[in-house]
Amino acid sequence: MVKSIAFGPVALADARVLILGSLPGKVSLERREYYAQPRNSFWRIMGEIAGASPDLPYLDRLRLLKENRIALWDVCAAGCRAGSLDSSIQLPTVKTNDFIGFLRAHPHIGLICFNGTKAKEIFDLKVRRKPHTLLERIRYEVLPSTSPAHAAMNYEKKLARWRMVLGENRTSEELPSKALPVPHEKVGIYPSLEGSPS
Repeated sequence: MVKSIAFGPVALADARVLILGSLPGKVSLERREYYAQPRNSFWRIMGEIAGASPDLPYLDRLRLLKENRIALWDVCAAGCRAGSLDSSIQLPTVKTNDFIGFLRAHPHIGLICFNGTKAKEIFDLKVRRKPHTLLERIRYEVLPSTSPAHAAMNYEKKLARWRMVLGENRTSEELPSKALPVPHEKVGIYPSLEGSPS
């Protein structure tokens, strides 16, 4: 059993959407990059939604997410598991990230999307069990896991669901738009990953 330490959040202060995974897998930890497993479809989907294609350098992908007011993080700050499967995460070992502090620093977030059911399960067990007004005002959506382990749904169906929720057919006041620029100097209290190896 290996203890994994997750990465810091990718976010500007005016992020509107927070996408949460569970805990970085082996390849991501080795490369110090979110969703570094080549068969994971996360960056392929983000290429369709935010222009953050896997063909781009990693730091450029992070910049495009932030320019689209999308924040990226994991539910777990640390936890033990064997391998990279979410089903192997040992819940008693999990320490979650400080979401109350994060939401205070990013008050425009109105939607939290979970990349798979395990992230939502851990969030409900470890975070939402302690009621807080900041958590109650948020809309929550569980999206199909982009992991290659979730083979029951093909890429096209996953993309359609992600696009519908994050979507291009929503108004700019509700969700991110590729056309909305964000000043790069406007950051929250949490360190940006831009310029760092993670």
